[in-house]
Amino acid sequence: MKFIVVTGGVLSGLGKGIVTSSIGKLLESRGYGVMPVKFDGYLNIDAGTMNPYRHGEVFVLDDGTECDMDLGNYERFLDITAVRANNPTGGKIFEKVLSKERRGEYLGVDVQFIPHVTGEIKEWVRGVGQDAKADIVIIEVGGTVGDIENSYFIEAMRELHQEEGDENVVFCHVTLVPKLKVVGEQKTKPTQQSIKHLLSMGVQPDFILCRCEEPLEDGPRKKISLFCNVDEENVISDHDCDTIYEVPFIMEESDFGEKLLKRIGLKVKPPSMLDWRAMVDNIKSPDKEVTIAITGKYTALKDSYVSIMEALTHAGAHHRAKINLKWVETTAIEEGKTTAKKALGGVDGIIVPGGFGSRGTEGKIECVKYCRENNIPYLGLCYGFQMAVIEYARNVCGIKKANSTEADPKTPDPIITILPESSGDLGGTMRLGAYDAILKKGSRVAELYGKEKVSERHRHRYEVNPDYIEQLEEKGLVFSGRSPDGRFMEFLELPGHKFFVGTQAHPEFKTHLEEPAPLFYGFVGACL
Repeated sequence: MKFIVVTGGVLSGLGKGIVTSSIGKLLESRGYGVMPVKFDGYLNIDAGTMNPYRHGEVFVLDDGTECDMDLGNYERFLDITAVRANNPTGGKIFEKVLSKERRGEYLGVDVQFIPHVTGEIKEWVRGVGQDAKADIVIIEVGGTVGDIENSYFIEAMRELHQEEGDENVVFCHVTLVPKLKVVGEQKTKPTQQSIKHLLSMGVQPDFILCRCEEPLEDGPRKKISLFCNVDEENVISDHDCDTIYEVPFIMEESDFGEKLLKRIGLKVKPPSMLDWRAMVDNIKSPDKEVTIAITGKYTALKDSYVSIMEALTHAGAHHRAKINLKWVETTAIEEGKTTAKKALGGVDGIIVPGGFGSRGTEGKIECVKYCRENNIPYLGLCYGFQMAVIEYARNVCGIKKANSTEADPKTPDPIITILPESSGDLGGTMRLGAYDAILKKGSRVAELYGKEKVSERHRHRYEVNPDYIEQLEEKGLVFSGRSPDGRFMEFLELPGHKFFVGTQAHPEFKTHLEEPAPLFYGFVGACL
């Protein structure tokens, strides 16, 4: 088993996750079994309790793990279904060490970072590869070299290299090569400083991937090679491009895949990426376009909705359409600073995404009403599904005080509520991970999926109240998908509307460039 370790320097947000995913794509396209691992240094067990403003979108896996958004990149680039073990955090590592200490597994010794914490990390990454029967494990070290919270993880990778041998472990360092306008040249000092810090930790990178706006020039490449002890041909340009899905091809311009395989002693094979190339070409050269509004309350940080953005990109690629996004902060509608008509004017379709809490709720409901009354394509995701039910109850069924107990615990008409069988402490009420749904024959949703039983990922705790379902359906709302036992409403739609679909699930978590999420594909088609 081979290991590729990806570290980052200078600043966060350089795109280590995209680099890691692209490396995986290059190797997978050559027939190798690849398994990615993302280490996050925070002491949370997982990302589940974090506000999106802190760490971007919380991504959900089939097994219910709430994790870092880079796991979404891994799944979208690679043909894998990630699990909890693919995202070790500082919290998970320390939890394992301390549990062993309490069970008496370290009797007679003082528990230390070395060898106990680093040993746990090495055991973890080896175990992930063994469980997946992977040829290559790609390990992304979150954060930036120099951060206290990832220093022990980098030490563990140094030890892994020492134990597995130079031919089995390769280090790739992602760094920034800025071009200052006042100087007009690419500057290498940030990279030099970052590599110096990495060397002080006992790690010599084999490859340096330089994030820059334009292709890396020969002069800076020579300088980085000289000062950082890396062969000039192994200083790779990772410059800006039109779409993240083009990054593997950018890397291939430097024969990066071939160099990696030679470095770890694996047979060099030609890549097979014709379908991927076709989709990238569609993204870069669309022949039509649409404008879609995303109406949420975390719109100040676009990473909060990255999976939705990628799902739209994938659907757009298959329709050969450019997707223009319009961000609508629903709190502004709620506070009367604007109206739904004004905020949504000129858009071809509207998505109300997931969210928690009461802020912005009434603004979202106004957006739903605007779509329903004006025959504008609508896709409601999780919270957007619930808002569609509330809006319909109020404005079509005449249940004027209909609401969710999340927004108003004292509402006389709890259309959306926590069902009795789900009650308990706040963390224990969540439906997390993949759940099956049975789709109604002949429904639009069943037509889009092409089957009557589907599995989508969930992240919510409130449900449609069964006491109101008959009343809603009598007035024309169709619940076109339910849980196998019929207890939970999973999908809804409005017959006769151009496209009005909601789901309690998060189909954006299972979209792929080569296989877009069916609801997004249908939604973009309706917008066109």
